Amino acid sequence: MNNRMLVVLIVALGITTACANMSTTQQRALSGGAIGAAAGTAGALIFNGNPVWGAVGGAAVGTAAGLIYDNSQKKK
Repeated sequence: MNNRMLVVLIVALGITTACANMSTTQQRALSGGAIGAAAGTAGALIFNGNPVWGAVGGAAVGTAAGLIYDNSQKKK
């Protein structure tokens, strides 16, 4: 189980760092989704849940949070 979590974290980090040619909105949405997927997977593994559903749910919430953050930054 720990190997899976490590792989997810490495993939999330790789995706997050590959955002050079994206707009700020796209970067924030992708970063939020990647961080959310990693957090959801970790939470599911810690609490004996399904890591796939944890990643899916975490990615959805993280993407939404990234977009909300982007919207609030544009209003400043």
